[in-house]
Amino acid sequence: MNAAPELSTQILRTPDLHPKGNGRHSPIAAVLLTSGEIDAIAGLLSLREGHSFALYAACDVLAVLAANPIFHALPEPRVARRALPLDQMTVLSDAAGVSLGLSVRAFAVPGKVPLFAEVDGDPGRSDDGATIGLEILDGCQSMFFIPGCAEMTDALRQRLRGARLVLFDGTLWQDDEMIAANLSSKTGARMGHMSISGPDGVMAAFTGLDVQRRVFIHLNNTNPALLACSPERAILQDQGWDVAFDGMELLT
Repeated sequence: MNAAPELSTQILRTPDLHPKGNGRHSPIAAVLLTSGEIDAIAGLLSLREGHSFALYAACDVLAVLAANPIFHALPEPRVARRALPLDQMTVLSDAAGVSLGLSVRAFAVPGKVPLFAEVDGDPGRSDDGATIGLEILDGCQSMFFIPGCAEMTDALRQRLRGARLVLFDGTLWQDDEMIAANLSSKTGARMGHMSISGPDGVMAAFTGLDVQRRVFIHLNNTNPALLACSPERAILQDQGWDVAFDGMELLT
């Protein structure tokens, strides 16, 4: 899951994530981080209520958490911090080491270092694992979770070809969206995100990949596709895409 700042709201809207029984309890047994960006790590602070869970992330992200004392509110061993190696199968378990019945394979996708880690201007694109995607497997089926991606590379295209379910970065509809809204001077590419539309956009990149189900996640509040009645939503639905919402259940 992506621990965005709105995590507490997402939990409230999802009954399966509500506490059960007495005392401080949560059915959330593990959290996986796909980057060290603020919108990926800040939501961890919404889980500082004393229950145990496992926290999986790349070594660099774990180092960011270890260096910031605010995350001491999630102390080990109650929150077990575990390195997530790239291109290896990792069996997920809770803080006590009990298997959760899921495995994950993390892999690098084009992205960028976190905004707060930028020095001396534009750091450029990073392909070394600053941003990762996840292939999640339950022993029978698998899905891909990629909330941030700067480009569809040949390697990523081959990885996703024929997938049953892909949740993919839908941050912006077009590259200059934030600039046009007078909200930022940065393009989507500068922020490490592909745009949904356009010849180099996500919908075009998925053409011919034969992915059975495609769902956009991580949409920015400037993205017109957030509106169910918008022309942009109609366009992406015509292209076979869905837009995720809090509490959404994905059955394939």
